[in-house]
Amino acid sequence: MARLADYFVLVGYDPGKRGSGDGQGQILQRFPEKDWEDNPFPQGIELFCQPSGWQLFTERNPPTFFVAVLTDINSERHYCACFTFWEAVESAQVLREEEEEPSSPVQPAQLFAPKSLVLVSRLDHAEVFRNSLGLIYTIYVDGLSVSLENVIGNLLTCTIPITGGAQRTISLGAGDRQVIQTPINDSLPVSSCSVALLFRQLGITNVLYLFCAALTEHKILFLSSSYQRLTDACRALLALMFPLKYSFTYVPILPAQLLEVLSTPTPFIIGVHSIFQSETQELLDVVIADLDGGTVNVPECVHISLLPEPLLQQTREALSMVLDPELEVADLAFPPSTISASSLKMQDKEIRAVFLRLFAQLLQGYRWCLHIIRIHPEPVIRFHKAAFLGQRGLTEDDFLTKVLEGMAFAGFVTERGAPYRSIDLFDELVAYEVKRMRAEEGNKQKILRHIKELAEKLYKNVSPGGLSAGRGSCSEGGSCVSKTCPGEAAALSPLASAPWAA
Repeated sequence: MARLADYFVLVGYDPGKRGSGDGQGQILQRFPEKDWEDNPFPQGIELFCQPSGWQLFTERNPPTFFVAVLTDINSERHYCACFTFWEAVESAQVLREEEEEPSSPVQPAQLFAPKSLVLVSRLDHAEVFRNSLGLIYTIYVDGLSVSLENVIGNLLTCTIPITGGAQRTISLGAGDRQVIQTPINDSLPVSSCSVALLFRQLGITNVLYLFCAALTEHKILFLSSSYQRLTDACRALLALMFPLKYSFTYVPILPAQLLEVLSTPTPFIIGVHSIFQSETQELLDVVIADLDGGTVNVPECVHISLLPEPLLQQTREALSMVLDPELEVADLAFPPSTISASSLKMQDKEIRAVFLRLFAQLLQGYRWCLHIIRIHPEPVIRFHKAAFLGQRGLTEDDFLTKVLEGMAFAGFVTERGAPYRSIDLFDELVAYEVKRMRAEEGNKQKILRHIKELAEKLYKNVSPGGLSAGRGSCSEGGSCVSKTCPGEAAALSPLASAPWAA
């Protein structure tokens, strides 16, 4: 069991620190006031509430919501759900702070300052956070006869299971009811619809460039006028990399005050609002993806190693079958009257299934190249890269060589090298990869059938009851209604038969 939310924070505009240019934010209230021993309060949270800077507006903007991601010193991610609304402030209050500035322009009669309701959590339940913060906002604005203290207290004391496929129904004490669905296996990423949306925004070729750039440890920068799209794009790229885990700098929403981070020499995946696009033009070693424009810019001095053939072409064809099913029948003299396209949520899983198959082909037989070294106090598992590349006939392949030398693969060996452990979908897939490829024989219908089977397993991992998606269809693990499915019992890995396992 884990806390649904660790902290609730109220962040507002600080007129006392406005000076020249943009203002600053300040924490008005936080609950609890003392830090949790297992999870200290994140510093600088006010920067992420208004990533483009704290500004006053002459009109009241509609409320906004997005989720920022902070990474602590232990590489643990904290999700900061920010619900922002605007309140009127007296212009005289602001003018008093600028009396010593004779060049200050005359302020309008009424200004509106942003105020943010923030939930900090180690769990990724964006839709639940949106609903909860929206409820708190409604109680505050409409003056409902419900105690805000009780609602916030109920939210901060709520605990839910992390995994196992169980449901938990919660109520914040305001006549509300939310059902939280946990995934069966938490080793599989929860992508919602983010992967499918990324392909809609950038296309197959551009996403494959980003995928290869991330695996070969290049710097990647996303640009968009939507904060939530930045978070979703970064999340999607990490989901495509499974079973490898990204271990470098990961900041889906980078505040304006921290733009100097883009000059770091280490790889990163970062998102920046498009209003700062002009400040990214001088980044000569950064791959820039414009989500709004649908383009990916690779600088001349950057060489991205692509997937080896025929894997690259096979992956493109598989993605085309998923994203554009009409392509296969476009030249038929008598095409079918209708072609059933998958829903966005299922299409997301089908795309991920394509990349799961890709990794199974790339890493097929990797366990036979694992060696255990027993001269240390604790046994250490090492991967014999030369033997693996040699048996695959890829000793000269630049892409796979870089992947095997990267930190993501080193973490993969450490995490999955042990012979006796719980297994997941990837372990099962890579164990029977050779048998599957022989059975398919390159037949497109068999390939598509297997992709859909894998997609169904990915879907059932986050929706064990097989429910149809409603409004929250792109927010898996969020507030939905479905039947409870018990978690699957952990099994011993059949891969323990590797020669070093004894």
